Amino acid sequence: MGRYVLVGYDGSQESDYALAWAVEEARLRELPLEVVHAWRWPYPIDYIDYEGTATLKRVGQHVLNHGAELAQRAEPTVAVRRHLMNGPAHVALKHQCRDAELAVVGARGRGELPVGSTALRLPARSTCPVVVVRNAAARSGLVVAGVDGSPGGEAALAFAFRQAALRGWSLLAVHGCWEPSAVPEADLALFSEQEKLLQMCQTRLDHAVEPWRIRYPEVEAATSVPMLPPREALFEAAEDAALAVVGNRGTGGFDPLLLGATSGTLLQHAPCAVAIVQPEARP
Repeated sequence: MGRYVLVGYDGSQESDYALAWAVEEARLRELPLEVVHAWRWPYPIDYIDYEGTATLKRVGQHVLNHGAELAQRAEPTVAVRRHLMNGPAHVALKHQCRDAELAVVGARGRGELPVGSTALRLPARSTCPVVVVRNAAARSGLVVAGVDGSPGGEAALAFAFRQAALRGWSLLAVHGCWEPSAVPEADLALFSEQEKLLQMCQTRLDHAVEPWRIRYPEVEAATSVPMLPPREALFEAAEDAALAVVGNRGTGGFDPLLLGATSGTLLQHAPCAVAIVQPEARP
């Protein structure tokens, strides 16, 4: 298991939201919180103003200290560590993810994230689950998990059940089956028999969820198999959720700029916080 909860902090309102989420994660998981700020010289390496870089570093240290102090005031029982790094934020955070149980970053409001933003790049490259937080507080006590039969989907389900157990939330496991890529090739003929397709997908989803229901009997868990493509099914469920959890299905990490990918599109447009979980990640 990771040794701490990691949060990226840059002083923005969005990172304040992420900080609040991370503080609660650290408290619930009984782990230290590591607050990271990455400062960066914005000009080419062959043009270095040593006084300017020293100023940027001091400003970065001030931002980091402010974030760490906010976290400590919010939850005095959590051990708060601070780490100042030089370079792009997603690179710095990826480095620190190696020993983290969970990483948390802020998004830029509802709507499309900037191309190349940390909230898109880090989940594609992190070795631990990454939560991207959009707003100030959870609107409900519901976790939605996208389940598709892949290793990433199984990891997402494991993470979602633990989150629900830690926070006392309910859980909805969703499998949007109305898309050929959502079922094995041998079952494609069932698209002409919707009732049989629905029954088969429901049975598979129940089979995937049952071991986690046994492990976390305190979690109120339900399943949903809408006759929708996976992405549409997840978006519909996320409208009422505090957190949507999906797995990284890519063999080498999903491309965060490929807007057709369910994970990437959720990060771009979901109304709630989104967690991306690697197939090998532990819950």
